[in-house]
Amino acid sequence: MSAAAVSGVPVASARRIAGLALPALVVLAAEPLYVLVDTAVVGHLGRVPLAAVAVGGTVLTLIAWLGGVLAYGTTGRSARRFGAGDRAAAVAEGVQSSWLALTAGLAVALGMQLVAGPLARTLAGSSGEVADAAAQWLRIAALGAPGLLLAAAGNGWLRGIQDTRRPLWYVLGPNLLSAVLCPLLVYPVGMGLVGSAVANVVAQTLCGALFVAALVGERVSLRPRPQVIRHQLAVSRDLLIRGVAFQASFLSATAVAARFGAAAVGAHQIVVQLWFFTVLLLDALAIAAQALVGAALGAGDDDGARALARRIGLLGGACGLAFALLIAVGANLVPTLFSSDLQVREQAAAIWPWFVVIQPLGGVVFALDGVLIGAGDVRYLRNVAVAAGFGGFLPAIWLTYAFDLGLGGIWAGLTLFVVIRLVALSLRLRSGRWAVTGVH
Repeated sequence: MSAAAVSGVPVASARRIAGLALPALVVLAAEPLYVLVDTAVVGHLGRVPLAAVAVGGTVLTLIAWLGGVLAYGTTGRSARRFGAGDRAAAVAEGVQSSWLALTAGLAVALGMQLVAGPLARTLAGSSGEVADAAAQWLRIAALGAPGLLLAAAGNGWLRGIQDTRRPLWYVLGPNLLSAVLCPLLVYPVGMGLVGSAVANVVAQTLCGALFVAALVGERVSLRPRPQVIRHQLAVSRDLLIRGVAFQASFLSATAVAARFGAAAVGAHQIVVQLWFFTVLLLDALAIAAQALVGAALGAGDDDGARALARRIGLLGGACGLAFALLIAVGANLVPTLFSSDLQVREQAAAIWPWFVVIQPLGGVVFALDGVLIGAGDVRYLRNVAVAAGFGGFLPAIWLTYAFDLGLGGIWAGLTLFVVIRLVALSLRLRSGRWAVTGVH
């Protein structure tokens, strides 16, 4: 069965890409939007609760990142089997990734009961009051980790079988419920900061339960298969190493920006968070690429996969160019929305041209990331990320510090990081070695 037959629409059509990308975008945005609501609710409790959520939220963000790694690894494997016409095998990948998610989630939930205190004290520094509040929040919120990771695994296999509509409702519904529940528990019920954590657990647990119910409804064997789980762990390992290279680079960039003063690090934080937001939007396109490329290769349609890769790359570049134009137009307005400090705005203005230039380059890079993840070429992605991060971005960051080049040097390093990846991914795409057909 061809990929086109599976979907009922030509595999590289813009309509098919949009049909997968737009619901995925809502799923990607739901969690950050809920975090904003949670932050706004807790912020009215005072400085200490807000700081506690900031500390605890950093830890949960790392757990969510692990879930993203699991989802990406599952999507490519599931999509290949779906493209080969074996829906049951595609869903079976979801069964195994769900066992992996459940095991990891339980380990996190239990482990956090032991390490929440020391971890919060490390992150909160000298503020014992904040550390105690953060530890309390973390111990409760971490109970939602199994649901969070089960939802990630569920997103993975459902994207693999070209279904992004059910994940839309499974994620959006619980998050909307929690957005209503959070202020009720915090204020009228009087639970305070604890109410925020409880609302978080309710959302994550309900979300995970919906994805598990979808899996059970497929009527496939739910027995764990260690051999398949080991293969999934190998993919996740490479994606984790890739992610560590990213995290190390961006943490170093923030550390160096802080050494240039409060205004510099404030401006860097504003611009880099805006960039992360555009990355979030482009990730929806990458998710569509993962599902469609995996299905095409599973169906033995390497020509279709190559055509799709080219179209996805062009769409990524076009989206990036559109963002660049919007950002250029908003150069004088957008920084004022985030800070009234003149020095912060001046520092932001100095790096704004880099922010504009990086958009179309990044648009192509993120799109091609999705193509290669869908093709299962994660080892190459790992090597590229390590080379670009430790061989390009990090040296540029620390040279910037050594020669006092300011934020411009940091953002030049970030641009170099993106350019190295763009060149490496383009060469890989052109070589065709990524387009390995069949199920493996």
